[in-house]
Amino acid sequence: MTASVLFVCLGNICRSPLAEAALRAEAERVGLSIMVDSAGTGDWHVDCPPDPRAQAVALRNGADISRYRGRQVMAQDFHRFDHIFALDRENLRNLRQIRPSDGTAQLRLLMDIVLGREGTDVMDPYFGDEAGFDETWDDVTRAARAIVRSLTD
Repeated sequence: MTASVLFVCLGNICRSPLAEAALRAEAERVGLSIMVDSAGTGDWHVDCPPDPRAQAVALRNGADISRYRGRQVMAQDFHRFDHIFALDRENLRNLRQIRPSDGTAQLRLLMDIVLGREGTDVMDPYFGDEAGFDETWDDVTRAARAIVRSLTD
């Protein structure tokens, strides 16, 4: 059975598409079949491509995310995915509010799976400079490795 993972941030143009790309790359590296997607709790960037700075950092790290498009998380996602990871505590709260009572997905804060980073957010680089996108890439890459380890152990 193929595992399925959804990453969720606010607008789905920075952090969550980078997390999606990092997990796709890590799964491919180890030969793991996995379904991966990303979404936002907000609707501002539905059908928009990722932020150009997110695209640039992903491309520098071997992932082309230019064809990704923003979407808003939906109630059916809580049935469609095994794991839903919020990129920060605010979005985790939002997800808990919209989660249907019969939702089956395991809902967690992404950095809770990275040793020493439990309870911390993935920084939102949107209002900063390009260095913030590198920091975000580093965080989501560490988390992607931890997810793959947990699915293959």
